[in-house]
Amino acid sequence: MLRLEHTGGLELDSTLDCGQCFRWSRTPAGWAGVVDDRPVLARMEGDTLILEGPTEAERDFWRRYFALDVDYPALLARYQAGNRRLAACVAENPGIRVLRQPFFETLCTFILSQNNNIPRIRGLVERLCALCGRPLESGQYAFPTPEQLAACTEEQLATLRAGWRAAYLADAAQKVLGPLPGPETLAALPLADARAALMTIHGVGPKVADCTLLYGLGRWDAFPLDVWMKRAMAQLFPRGIPVCCRGTQGIAQHLCLRPRSSAQRRNAKASRGPGRPPGEVNRPPHGRNFGQRFF
Repeated sequence: MLRLEHTGGLELDSTLDCGQCFRWSRTPAGWAGVVDDRPVLARMEGDTLILEGPTEAERDFWRRYFALDVDYPALLARYQAGNRRLAACVAENPGIRVLRQPFFETLCTFILSQNNNIPRIRGLVERLCALCGRPLESGQYAFPTPEQLAACTEEQLATLRAGWRAAYLADAAQKVLGPLPGPETLAALPLADARAALMTIHGVGPKVADCTLLYGLGRWDAFPLDVWMKRAMAQLFPRGIPVCCRGTQGIAQHLCLRPRSSAQRRNAKASRGPGRPPGEVNRPPHGRNFGQRFF
């Protein structure tokens, strides 16, 4: 068991259920997940994060994963002092954190997330891990390495039922093993150059590239945009991103959305009319509502 104290107000529910990660699930004992090849059960005791499974030798990994090395209270205070609407967003979501996830896992999961909803994304990710990830003693599977994914045949990838996304996964594995700059290089490049490099992968557009940079490389200056976020930002910040969060706008973005809980998503599914596909009740991607409460 690993105890990480002084988390600065971290909230697991809002952090792990907001659409930035797809291998965590809520259980009566806490949040169960697998990060890369590390199974873990997480829960909060006051301001202390309790992790069952990891050892003391993994302390630095998990502190970085949950962004506990970042002074979030100071960052949020800066936002609150700098913009009244951003201050309202901070008050709404004070415990949400932007995770630092494994690069290749982030790239692949956000390829799978395109035109999709959280339950189906999670199913696709787990089928991918079972297909070519390493079995773990916990009975779960590690996320596949680029080599393992690249070794999969077209027929094997078809069993994922991922449709056109399967070919994009295969190309991502080949590019990561070949011409794509490594994660450390991508993290150090100017944002536009890093985005352009990722967009050489088939099926990776600006949004998936920016999600990969933000969640998989800790590029807080990355700001994933889709039609829903564009609408929210036009309402919240019609004059553009507030000066107080420039350079960390990827973090600020998360404060401007209100995560829907799993129970809310189940209720939405139950209320959906006949013939409407999953995700149609609340159209913003990954079950998130943007900005409506801050006016």
